[in-house]
Amino acid sequence: MAGNSGGPWGGGNRGNGRDDDKGGRKPAETGPGIPEIDEVFKRGQDQLRVLMGGRDGTRGTGGRGGGPGISRRFVFLIVAIAAVLWGASSFYTVKPEEQAVELFLGEYYRTTNPGLNFAPWPLVTFEKLPVTREQNEDIGVGGTGSDAGLMLTGDENIVDIDFQVVWNISDPAKYLFNLRDPRQTIRAVSESAMREIIAQSQLAPILNRDRGVIASRLEDLIQLTLDSYDSGVNIIRVNFDKADPPREVIDAFREVQAAEQERDRLEKEADAYAARVLAEARGQAAQTLEEAEGYRAQVVNEAEGEASRFSAVLAEYVKSPEVTRKRLYIEAMEDVLGGMNKIILDESSVGGSGVVPYLPLNELRNQSRGGQ
Repeated sequence: MAGNSGGPWGGGNRGNGRDDDKGGRKPAETGPGIPEIDEVFKRGQDQLRVLMGGRDGTRGTGGRGGGPGISRRFVFLIVAIAAVLWGASSFYTVKPEEQAVELFLGEYYRTTNPGLNFAPWPLVTFEKLPVTREQNEDIGVGGTGSDAGLMLTGDENIVDIDFQVVWNISDPAKYLFNLRDPRQTIRAVSESAMREIIAQSQLAPILNRDRGVIASRLEDLIQLTLDSYDSGVNIIRVNFDKADPPREVIDAFREVQAAEQERDRLEKEADAYAARVLAEARGQAAQTLEEAEGYRAQVVNEAEGEASRFSAVLAEYVKSPEVTRKRLYIEAMEDVLGGMNKIILDESSVGGSGVVPYLPLNELRNQSRGGQ
């Protein structure tokens, strides 16, 4: 092919230097096989130029001898388009609620923050994750349609539990590389932790008063387990929504609960009555004790006073026996006759049978007032 001067595609003048009238194609009889290959390349080049907006082989703008070629503008356009596509694949934006993990040839490279970032494709790729968005996992019969919420308590009762685990991503790199299926892992860990806590609890506290305590313990246990996996997951809170007996026995259970509540009510009323009666009895006992103590003090004081008085009278009797004896007699008669109705017999009257009724002065005074 020494006569080929038409460029890399082999077009242009061949052999005797004649240009055929169809884009430099030589007749087939000038050489078996080789001209046919040149013709195939020539046709492909012409079609490419036509598709790119160029001319056909009869008016080519290529190299010497009328051979086809590609313009500099076309090359620059191809390079510009490739640069734009490469830049679009390399620059990326991370939203405020996201973080991105960059991978260099498939291995962890770095974690980027919100804003415009650059990762030269295809050496560096990235994956964006929502790190502040709260995500929920509903576990239980109501949430999954299965028997995941049926759990055995410590007193061998079955309770139907629905709860919700709210979480977000704390470390995107750990979240991507350490957990194969993060959501399924969180569900499995949460269900296992709840079963452990329920197995250590009694039925009545679970249904009545211990839901807040159980939710707090569950949150701590889930977080501890996920941290041991280096999961990059943060547990925000646990919502303990429901704790009921299974549907098959819930009516009977409610009747039992109503009976227990009635029993508790009657017990409280009985305790209140007993406390009231006991308080009254204790009050009466204390009052009686106080009265007895007062009476004892009164008697003792009176006795001591009488003894002191007797001692004083004895001293006076030793000094003047007759006077003292007469005085004692008069005082004794005064005490005996002071409160009695008396009749005085005057022996000096005729026959000594005169009877004169004696009225106290106050009665006389009352009669005189009534007469007025």
